[in-house]
Amino acid sequence: MFALDVPPTAELFNWPAIWGHGAFAINKVVILMLIAAIGVIVFYMAGRKGELVPRGVQNVAEMAVDFIESGIILQTMGPDGLPFAPFLLTVFSFIFALNLFEVLPLAQMPPNARIALPMFMAVLVWFIYNIMGIARQGLWGYFKHIMFPPGVPKPIYIILTPINLISDLIVRPFALMVRLFANLFAGHLILVSFGALAAGLFESHALGGLSKAGAVLPFALLAALTGFEILVAFLQAYIFTILAAVFTGLAMTVPDHH
Repeated sequence: MFALDVPPTAELFNWPAIWGHGAFAINKVVILMLIAAIGVIVFYMAGRKGELVPRGVQNVAEMAVDFIESGIILQTMGPDGLPFAPFLLTVFSFIFALNLFEVLPLAQMPPNARIALPMFMAVLVWFIYNIMGIARQGLWGYFKHIMFPPGVPKPIYIILTPINLISDLIVRPFALMVRLFANLFAGHLILVSFGALAAGLFESHALGGLSKAGAVLPFALLAALTGFEILVAFLQAYIFTILAAVFTGLAMTVPDHH
């Protein structure tokens, strides 16, 4: 008999370990992360065919590279940011691949709906833009630029300095982490809710054929929302990547004090 396969709602919050225990246990989320990482590596290795007229995987890979360079780096960091293209391309591709697991059969879970992975990537971006800022401006010059931006009346520094420090050192990585996590978690919760509703109505015998007919609407909404979540998967990868580029570009900008 036909039945809708909807993951248990308990899996929204708890994925039991498949192997091992404690901090080093391997569960479904870890496996999906490994699949995404290997998939991204294989995809770009396959795209390095070097054909004069790109086709297939090479064409898509070159489009992705051009999108990162032209659509993100040159728009936010300028030509000086092109050396960051491999890093930003990896970040975008990895996040996008992870997000797509939300709508793929068998997986049905975006690993970024668990806050640990968005937190790790946000901290990684935090280290990179701070290290690049210090390397470009020097330790004192970097923090002086954050705490005492030029062109501001000195009394304003009493308010502006702590705000800038909190914004650059805490709010930025926190916002990166929460934005990615919250959007993927909310989307996953909505899909599971409509899937559970459609499955419950379809399999219910309380109202006979009326319950099965009532399952049509939530199932149609589930299908529409699934398409929408594919768009969200791309947008969240894009937003995380472009913000990483913006933060790094701002940190590397040497202020003009004249």
